[in-house]
Amino acid sequence: MSSGGGKKRGKKELEEEHEDAERWLVSYADMMTVLVALFIVLYAISQVDEVKYDQLRQSLAAGFNAPQVSILSDGAGVLTDNPTEAVVPAVDKIIPSTVDESTSGDGGEAAGEGEAASDADIAAARVEYQSFEELAKSIDTALAAGGMEGVVQFRIDERGLVIGMITDEVFFASESAVLTPTSQSVVDTMTPFLVPLPNEISIEGHADSVPTARYASNWELSSDRATQVLRRMVESDGMPAPRVSAVGYGDSRPLQPNETAEGLTANRRVDLVVLSDEPERIRALLPIVPTLPEG
Repeated sequence: MSSGGGKKRGKKELEEEHEDAERWLVSYADMMTVLVALFIVLYAISQVDEVKYDQLRQSLAAGFNAPQVSILSDGAGVLTDNPTEAVVPAVDKIIPSTVDESTSGDGGEAAGEGEAASDADIAAARVEYQSFEELAKSIDTALAAGGMEGVVQFRIDERGLVIGMITDEVFFASESAVLTPTSQSVVDTMTPFLVPLPNEISIEGHADSVPTARYASNWELSSDRATQVLRRMVESDGMPAPRVSAVGYGDSRPLQPNETAEGLTANRRVDLVVLSDEPERIRALLPIVPTLPEG
């Protein structure tokens, strides 16, 4: 009996070993089934119904009140459905137009699409320009009467009247912010014409590109020169302090290239800017007033 029982146990152990050896096939079949299903899903979602996609795009665009756009098939970007409907800002929105639409002929309609300067704005710009011209002539006449003719330069830009004090030995010693007697006389002569005005005054110091040894940089030198002019105007000549400010630009805003002696001299300067208090649209017209036809 013992020998018979041993044979049964041996047969059972062989059957169990055979079942364990084939179990990996089940896992392998499950994995292959999952992979096949995955590839089928990937293939299915890669096929886009262009008609349904376009309908969905239009419906979403209409729902969000957005412009109709189409995506290029080569991935180059986004274009409007109708390229001729692309909105491009008119030049007149960037640079005020001074063209008389009534005499512009066929181009009148196109010019009218922008924000052309009105006759009232042009007239206001003329008045502002003429007031700055008269101020410059008054100051120049007073300087000439004191024997200082031609020591300052005048120009009118979109900010207002710029009175340029070229900072050579006439106004400042080299690498110095101390006002010379001549520069004090110039400031004292100009300030009485500026005090009664309602305009704010910006005093802007500039320097050439040559490094300075007395200051940490040309920023400090230009700022100090502008501050000394401000102090002279406020402390000695009665300029109201709330209306005046000083700023230094170093060598960041040259009038001329610094490669020549003339350029270096022109860039060593202090500008007194009589700021226009007109709206921006009128200030933008100031530099081109001399080019406008008389009307």
